[in-house]
Amino acid sequence: MREMTVSKNDAGQRLDRFLAKAVSRLPGPLAQKYIRTKRIKIDGKRTERSYRLVEGDTIQLYISDEFFEAAETAERYRAITEPALAVCYEDDLILIVEKPPGVLSHSGGAPGEITLADQVKAYLYQRGAWDPAREQSFVPALCNRLDRNTGGLVLAAKTAAALGALNEKIRNREVDKYYLLAVHGRPRPDAGRVEGYLVKNRPQNRVTIARGGDRDAKDAVTVYRTLESKDGRSLVECKLETGRTHQIRAQMAALGCPLLGDRKYGGGGGEPYQALWAYRVHFRFASDAGVLGYLNGRDFFSGTVPFLTKYFTYRVG
Repeated sequence: MREMTVSKNDAGQRLDRFLAKAVSRLPGPLAQKYIRTKRIKIDGKRTERSYRLVEGDTIQLYISDEFFEAAETAERYRAITEPALAVCYEDDLILIVEKPPGVLSHSGGAPGEITLADQVKAYLYQRGAWDPAREQSFVPALCNRLDRNTGGLVLAAKTAAALGALNEKIRNREVDKYYLLAVHGRPRPDAGRVEGYLVKNRPQNRVTIARGGDRDAKDAVTVYRTLESKDGRSLVECKLETGRTHQIRAQMAALGCPLLGDRKYGGGGGEPYQALWAYRVHFRFASDAGVLGYLNGRDFFSGTVPFLTKYFTYRVG
């Protein structure tokens, strides 16, 4: 028999969802059976899979050791020092960091490749804000992602309560994300709203403009305005109303203004990566934000946009 004590970061979860993370080798149907047959109890009493955990609860698990894996080691987070994490803002609940182009947000690259998520966990571990050995189900997490070759602001949660609240606000479109991009030519009109549909071609890792009735087509809405035009290039600000793969890149190319450096969508020249930067985040809560209520109305800006001063005179902020 093993026991687990519910911590602050575990509280509020359904028992079955907690078990899926804390005892990930235990299949879901078997976990349900063990709850039903009282091989998994709360404080020595029979429970239900839908039970919401309370801080201080003791979970007794009368199950085989084969379902438990060793606690995640901290060694890899102790060793990660490069590339250094660029922190734009930090408090007790969240981090806003700047992802450089060329770095993956999450896993999926070459074996051993250090991702932005790895850097965030290493940063928090090395400062004593998170210890994987003391957590049963919670891991600090990114709440939005950027393509490998796009740079800029990424939001991360340091606690379970912050993660839940921030994910909900992003899902409800109460966090506005703005991008700066350098494009060939000048969009016509200078400002507007682009509405359309995109279809992802997974083998080619690109999207195409589609009709609304096409199978697998997803709606894509981008609001843009031209900030400056100079020497055949334009600086454009985009606000996403949907977050589709390559949305800005494909829609600007369809307007006849592909991004500088974006060879996939017809905009080569001058830049090693597409000239696209997530430069501003605005919190605009329309409902209760729980522990993150203090962020309502606040703006955060990127400290640097690499291609900006190279081509334009516009200044951020």
